Amino acid sequence: MIERLFYTLLVVLALSVLLTGCRGSARPLTVPGAASATREKDTTPPTNSERIPAGPPLKLPLKNPRIEVRKGERKLRLFSNDQVVRTYRIGLGLSPVGDKERQGDHRTPEGDFYIFTRNAKSAFYLSLGVSYPNLTHAQRGLRDRLISRMQYDQIVAALKQKKTPPQHTRLGGDIFIHGNGARTDWTWGCVALENEDIKELYDAVEIGTPVNIKP
Repeated sequence: MIERLFYTLLVVLALSVLLTGCRGSARPLTVPGAASATREKDTTPPTNSERIPAGPPLKLPLKNPRIEVRKGERKLRLFSNDQVVRTYRIGLGLSPVGDKERQGDHRTPEGDFYIFTRNAKSAFYLSLGVSYPNLTHAQRGLRDRLISRMQYDQIVAALKQKKTPPQHTRLGGDIFIHGNGARTDWTWGCVALENEDIKELYDAVEIGTPVNIKP
């Protein structure tokens, strides 16, 4: 009986030491790609978890609609004839600072684009395709040998015709404005809105609508 009690005390003591050691010396686990997630946490400004009030219903159709994204502010503004008619809170890519350069960098691209497709059956509720890569990305990609001259020419030709630029080069693609939540930076480079907001935006814009994304 005494021997059993002795061993029980030893086990309890050992567990106590182990648990204390974990609490006292634990460090964050480092995994490949974790740096971008850390930067996201450091650079994301404080946000209110509530939606920005929508205001009265939009008067559709809008006149010369365009979209402006301000990454640093985590805001998307919808314009009608150069007048702001809506402001939405957004989430960005997992690595939100800087322009997108290549596939897998988890950055939201910057520059001038247009809506090239609308998807009512998106895995993220609704989505609007953004015409990345643009000419600036293509020129940089050619210079840095990320794409071939043929791929560059294909991108340029698509942009001139306001069609879908090649989406599967080393520059990356599949950049969308979509739903599923805007409270954090969680996408692989897309612009995320709350579902109620993307529904309103989706109904307000058509293919060809200009999109400007600023730092």
